[in-house]
Amino acid sequence: MLSLAAAVAFGGLVSADVFAQQQTVATKGRVTLYAPPAQERQATSLDDIANAQPMPLPTIDFMPIDAMEADIAPLSQGTPGFSAGSRGTGQKTPVTVPVETLLLDEEDAGIAPQEYGTANHPYTTARVDTSGNNVTQTYPFRAAGKLYFRDGASSFVCSASLIKRGVIVTAAHCVAKYGARRFYTNFQFVPAKYNTLAPYGTWTGALPAVMTAYFNGTDVCAAGAVGVVCRNDVAVIRLAPQSGRFPGTSTGWLGYGWNGFGFTPNNLALINQLGYPVSHDSGNIMQRTDSQGFVSSSLAGNTVWGGRQTGGSSGGPEVVNLGIRGALSTPLGSESDPNIVIGTTSWGYTNPAVKQQGASPFLSTNIVPLVNQVCAASNPACL
Repeated sequence: MLSLAAAVAFGGLVSADVFAQQQTVATKGRVTLYAPPAQERQATSLDDIANAQPMPLPTIDFMPIDAMEADIAPLSQGTPGFSAGSRGTGQKTPVTVPVETLLLDEEDAGIAPQEYGTANHPYTTARVDTSGNNVTQTYPFRAAGKLYFRDGASSFVCSASLIKRGVIVTAAHCVAKYGARRFYTNFQFVPAKYNTLAPYGTWTGALPAVMTAYFNGTDVCAAGAVGVVCRNDVAVIRLAPQSGRFPGTSTGWLGYGWNGFGFTPNNLALINQLGYPVSHDSGNIMQRTDSQGFVSSSLAGNTVWGGRQTGGSSGGPEVVNLGIRGALSTPLGSESDPNIVIGTTSWGYTNPAVKQQGASPFLSTNIVPLVNQVCAASNPACL
């Protein structure tokens, strides 16, 4: 059986019926979108940031045979593809945000922390910045940030990253409650956040979207799972412009790839995970995990890598070919396009000895239609 850290009872929930009456939820084919009412799209509430708690990381309680288990086998995912990112101008619009009063949730205590564990899966987890915030504010790291939102009267935080000028990608469990046909509300994205500094400002979510199968609870999940270790724990959010601008103009944005882009024919890839786990620096400083990832056929085709990030890291990007490439005198390898997101942090093991995490795969059947829907009619957030 699965131990679901996501299955916490939150107070003050808004019913699906209320949303239906407001006619703010729309299903378009495989994708379901939420258009917030006008009052929700108003100015950023700093109280939401100050009081936000990490969204518990969904967990599973069974142990893998080994990090390189027999489970690793080629899977047919279709033809790999990708959409390139952009470096941006680097122009800042700094804002000071409140100190967060983060508490380590009981659920997160069960998986904290996640160097290698019983899965024999090596990794390195450390701050992005060696001193100050000199690295966080450079590309490609500045394209990642923190995502705040509400569930009723409670505020929560996940991680996210820009994949278009004004579109972020995160985990679906940071946007909607699995199978409940209900979106969370009041989304705010803070790129490159470092303690109380928001160097590129704060940005309001205007159009969140998840796969309909996740929204209505019919997604393909691992055996015995309910909303954890699923095929489509992926979401995108189109951001509202500010004076006609979007954050990606300054920060740049990461590319995104699908159908096994960046993986070898044996479904192995070097994963660079970015996020803000509450277990590290109280979630106030961006962390980076580097590990070899593999595609698990028994875990709904999810990518699994070694790491010890916890709650708050949900939705952070798994990137292949991370960084700024030097001037080369040798040929590039296959699928070498830089800074490509191929998944977002989705789950971890309840047993803290395992030290592995996982993510739903980016496929032509999820990330592509999600982006297409929020970018319909050549929306300027996507240009």
